[in-house]
Formats: sequence, structure tokens, C-alpha cells
Amino acid sequence: MTTPPSAFPDVEKLVVDVLKADPALTGVTVAAQAPAGFDGTQNAVLVNRRGGAWLGDLHVDMPLIEFEVYGPTKTAAHVLANAARRALLATIGKQIGANVVSDVEEQDGPRWMPDYLYRGANRYLCVIRLSVNVF
Repeated sequence: MTTPPSAFPDVEKLVVDVLKADPALTGVTVAAQAPAGFDGTQNAVLVNRRGGAWLGDLHVDMPLIEFEVYGPTKTAAHVLANAARRALLATIGKQIGANVVSDVEEQDGPRWMPDYLYRGANRYLCVIRLSVNVF
């Protein structure tokens, strides 16, 4: 068995870059953390790594990526959640930077989830597992 790399690829950045490049998400805040002044009512997709696994023999990082998707209405948030899912699912087999996304599998979502931090928020959550070949 091979050992994991000293640092995994920055999959949050990889996913943020993929989503920012998608025309369906033009004008949407896409980031790994909420920007200053965020109150949950803006169009936004927040991207977070929520664990995952390293397959040493295959040299594959399999992170779980969570989207927190916000919009000014529940319908708007749902539309954005579907756009973000579609954009990430479309990366199967593509090289992104120095890495190749060999598989993308939805684990959960989109799921309506009230946000108790931001009272006026309309939020959907999605969890997607990537398989990223690390070179």
C-alpha cells in the first residue's frame, strides 16, 4: 500500500473554480466560506470538504463535497442547487489542473435545510463524492 501524499489536492478550490466557470452560475457568489456581510438571502454556493478517503494503491482522493446553496427564495435556491450539481457532475473524466476527476457520485441532495444561523435564509444542501486521481 502506498502512503497518502503529504497534502491532498485543494478540492474546495477545484470545485469553486469549476462552478465559477459555469455560465448557469454567473453572478452567483461561489466560495469556500461566506463573504463579509452574507446574511443567507443572496445567491450563493458555499463549498466545503466534509471528509473522504484516500485510496493509496490507486492514488485517488475521494473527498465528500458539501454544497450549501442559498437564494433569495426557496425556488431560487433550488434552481442554483441543481445548477451546481449539474456543473460538478459534468466533470467526470475531465482533467482539472494537474488532477483528473475519474468519478462523481451524488450522495445526498438537494435537501431543504433551514439555516438557524441566518434567519432569512433559503438553503439547500447537497453532498457529492469525487474521485480525483492525484499525480
